[in-house]
Amino acid sequence: MTPELLDRARAVLRNTPVVDGHNDLPWAMRAQAGYDLDAVDLTADQSSRLHTDFARLTAGGVGAQFWSVYVPAELAGDHAVSATLEQIDFVRMLTERYPDRLRLALTADDLEQARAEGRIASLMGAEGGHSIDCSLATLRALHRLGVRYLTLTHNSNVPWADSATDEPVAGGLTAFGEEVVREMNRLGMLVDLSHVSADTMRAALRVSEAPVVFSHSSARAVCDHPRNIPDDVLAQLPANGGVAMATFVPKFILPAAIEWTLAADANMRANGFHPLETTPAAMDVQRAYEAAHPRPMATAATVADHLDHMRDVAGIDHIGIGGDYDGTAFTPAGLDDVAGYPNLIAELLHRGWSETDLGKLTWHNAVRVLRDAETVAARLQATRRPSIMKG
Repeated sequence: MTPELLDRARAVLRNTPVVDGHNDLPWAMRAQAGYDLDAVDLTADQSSRLHTDFARLTAGGVGAQFWSVYVPAELAGDHAVSATLEQIDFVRMLTERYPDRLRLALTADDLEQARAEGRIASLMGAEGGHSIDCSLATLRALHRLGVRYLTLTHNSNVPWADSATDEPVAGGLTAFGEEVVREMNRLGMLVDLSHVSADTMRAALRVSEAPVVFSHSSARAVCDHPRNIPDDVLAQLPANGGVAMATFVPKFILPAAIEWTLAADANMRANGFHPLETTPAAMDVQRAYEAAHPRPMATAATVADHLDHMRDVAGIDHIGIGGDYDGTAFTPAGLDDVAGYPNLIAELLHRGWSETDLGKLTWHNAVRVLRDAETVAARLQATRRPSIMKG
C-alpha cells in the first residue's frame, strides 16, 4: 500500500476511530498471567505474546473496544457464571489501572465522551449464552455490571439456542430463547448473533425489537463457513437496524484456510492443547506446524472482499469491524495485530470507498446501534416488567 494511502487512512482514523466488536485480551490475560497486570505490562511492547497493547491500539486508531468476557463452553452452570464474573472484574481492573488511556463505557454517550477525551472506550460483551446458565436474573446482573452484548452461543449449543458449529437441536431459538432476546431488548443489551446458526439468526431477527449485532462474523457468500452470515440474513439488517462486524480470522474469511485449520486444530489436540489456546507453549506448537505445513495466507484485501460484499447486500449503514484479536492463533498479513487497521482502511480507500463511508464503518454505525438499543430499552421499560420465565 502506498504511503499516501496509509496517511489518508490514518487521517480517517483520527477523525472516526475504530469501534472494534471483539477482542479476547481478558481471556488471554487469564491464561497467560492469571489476570496479573504487573506480570504483563500493557504500556510495554507485548508483541511476543499478545496481539494487544496500548502502543499498538494507538497505532491502529482504535477508539472503542468491546472486550470479550468470554468463557469456554466446557465451563457450565455456576462455573461458567463465576468465570464470566472474573472476566468482568478483569476489565474493570484494567480500566481502573489505566484511567488516562481507557474509559469504561456503558452508553453511546460514553463512547463519544471517551473519543473527545482521547481515551479508548471500553465496553464488555459476554460470548456465549452459557454465561447466564439459563437465568434471566443472571442476564440482568451481567447488564448491571456493564455487559452490553451477549453472544447467544459460542461453539456449542445452549439449551435454548443453536450454534453454527454444533448439531441443531432447537431449530433456532426455543420459547425461552425468544424470551432471552426480548429481555435483552428491554435491558438495552445488544443481541449478538456471531457464532449462532443461520436459523438462530433468523429467529432472533424475527423476535428482536432492537437492532442486533454480529460482533465478529463475515460473509458466507465469500467464504462458505457456518460461522459467517448468509446473504438473506445480511439483507434483513436494514429493516432491523443492526450491524454486521467483519472478522479477521483466516479460517472464516479465506476458503483455502478452512481445511488447513482443521488439520492444525487436530495437531493441537494431539499435543494436548485446545485449538483456541494462545499461551506461549500452545503457540510454539502452532508455529512448528505452520513451519512444516505453510498456511494459506489471508490479507487485508481478503477482509476487504468481505466488506465489499457486505456493503453491497446490507448497505453501508449496517457494517463494522470485529477483529477477534487475542482470540485466534493466526491473523491475516497486514492485520497481524491491533496496529493493523490503517492497512485495511488504506485497502478500502484504494477500492474507492469514500471517507464518509469509512467513518460509518469504523465509528458511526456501532455508536448508532448502541444508541438505538438504548432508545428501545427506554420504551420497553416503561411498559414491560423484568421477565421471570424459567429456562
